[in-house]
Amino acid sequence: MKKLSLYAGIMGLSVTSAAALHAAPVKADADGNRIVTKAEAMGAADARFAKIDVNGDGTLNAADRAAMMAKRFAIMDADNNGAISQSEFMAIHEAGAERRADRRERRMERIGASMREGRQRGRVGTIAMMARADTNGDKAVSQAEYRAAIDARFSKADANQDDSLSIEERQAAHKKR
Repeated sequence: MKKLSLYAGIMGLSVTSAAALHAAPVKADADGNRIVTKAEAMGAADARFAKIDVNGDGTLNAADRAAMMAKRFAIMDADNNGAISQSEFMAIHEAGAERRADRRERRMERIGASMREGRQRGRVGTIAMMARADTNGDKAVSQAEYRAAIDARFSKADANQDDSLSIEERQAAHKKR
């Protein structure tokens, strides 16, 4: 159970790498040509890893989760008194609610799934991907493990093995999941 919680917490810090690939050209498609090359996918993965490796130790683990929680707390504590009042909590929640709803709706429209299906698939898929990426079973994902998981996922989606993912290849890979 602790392992599951750790993976859920780590991935709570980020969008899955799969989402980065499928959301292209928004993130992984650096040149905007709607084709994601392996170099672009790996570059996006490296950037994402750097962002979620909050303490910069090269591993996604419980320490990163704690650091991110502290960072989020500091953002919510508008008056810097070490406590989050109900008004501070509500202000942050309301500010993000509309943005989250719009983003979720766009994502569901893009993949053609209902809101409920999308939430369940995302949670389970994220945790499962992190568990698969942790190849040595130490309950942490190193950058090498993270890159290997991205590389494997990219290669699986790259049907013609040309080191780039067309829109059709991304859609086909998405349907297989």
